[in-house]
Amino acid sequence: MENFKIYVDYISSIVEGIGVATIFLGAVYSLIIFLVSVSKKKQNTYTELRQSLGKSILLGLEILIAADIMATIVTEPTLRSVTILGLIVLIRTFLSLSLQVEMDGRFPWQSKNKD
Repeated sequence: MENFKIYVDYISSIVEGIGVATIFLGAVYSLIIFLVSVSKKKQNTYTELRQSLGKSILLGLEILIAADIMATIVTEPTLRSVTILGLIVLIRTFLSLSLQVEMDGRFPWQSKNKD
């Protein structure tokens, strides 16, 4: 059982790295696309940059939440560790929701029609 905890801990570290890499590579990709769009003098380049960057941050946050859940599962499930996980998930969910509202201009549960 101890080996299982070690392997899951390694896996959660790898998933955390994937989450950070997703955010980083998404930011680099977004900036490259932005610079290409600016050189071609396209319209709405800033808006496209924000949306592309927001999408990569959202995806990275979701991956980081999964890594936190895995890391908490392998530790002893104390009230303290579960509370910390809950706070981390709450904060990252709030950030995800804020980014989603910022990108779409509406809450996810609102209809797409703007009356």
